[in-house]
Amino acid sequence: MKKWFRPLLLFFIVICLSHNLVYAQEMPPQEVVQKQLEFYNKRDITGFMSVIDPNIVFYDFSTGQKTMEGAKACRAFYRALFDASPTLHSKILTRTVFGNRVIDHEAISGRNGSDQILELVLIFEVKGEKIIKITVIKKEM
Repeated sequence: MKKWFRPLLLFFIVICLSHNLVYAQEMPPQEVVQKQLEFYNKRDITGFMSVIDPNIVFYDFSTGQKTMEGAKACRAFYRALFDASPTLHSKILTRTVFGNRVIDHEAISGRNGSDQILELVLIFEVKGEKIIKITVIKKEM
């Protein structure tokens, strides 16, 4: 083997491995949730569902009850919401990232054509670039 070949081969291997490592990294949980928010604000059901796990589960925080389960139910719910809410928009008031959980305090306007601002706290649990669980906290009146 020529003297120059071994260092060149080693350089090539290092470049290939580092290139693969850059592209193999998972999107951080806050980026997954941010993508979901952007699709929500565009009322883009296809984009929205791209970050939703097929086995997603929704919970009501105050009762602990499961309120929705599975991507099919999620798609139907948000498709109807998007269709009924032409001015739908969610603004993040605060965001906290805690491991694989993202906690958003949101102000939502235009929901089902309403002029009222709906405040919610949503706790998103993310695994493998998909949202697997959403717990909803409604503001007490």
